[in-house]
Amino acid sequence: MSKRKWLIDADHSDVQFKIKHMVISNITGAFNNFQGGATTDRSHIEDAEVHLSVDVNSIDTNQEQRDAHLRSADFFDTAQFPHIDFKSLYFRKIKGDKYSLTGNLTMKGITKPVELLAEYGGTVVDPNGKTKIGFEVTGSISRWEFGLNYNAVMEAGGFMLGEEVALFANIQLVEQ
Repeated sequence: MSKRKWLIDADHSDVQFKIKHMVISNITGAFNNFQGGATTDRSHIEDAEVHLSVDVNSIDTNQEQRDAHLRSADFFDTAQFPHIDFKSLYFRKIKGDKYSLTGNLTMKGITKPVELLAEYGGTVVDPNGKTKIGFEVTGSISRWEFGLNYNAVMEAGGFMLGEEVALFANIQLVEQ
């Protein structure tokens, strides 16, 4: 069985998140530095091995003071845990272009299984003759399960930050 190796084209990919803020709106952000890839069978993408490593210091919520707080020990503690890592366990077709991407997510030293939805966007050959495939990956995690427990109680009641974090990634992979 012949294998194909793919690397993330970071110039044409992004990794984003959003979380409830003050119960009334969402804060969005991105991680600007990441790397990863996949290994697939030559003839199909099902059962692909997928891996991703995110540089947590590259967090960007468009507000430097908040980003610094997110890098601190209150949240990600990037001095001790500079990366978020994902390694797939299963990549299975659900229906049409939709796939279940299940794997182990490691954040702040805690590893937990997560299930994400990956929508296959297609395969093309770019102007430089390189074969590329694209995916949109979505899902959500509980930040509390990964030790991101910091919160503040609002004067009117309720917490400043929600538990669930929505994840979004638009990924282009280039064949090696």
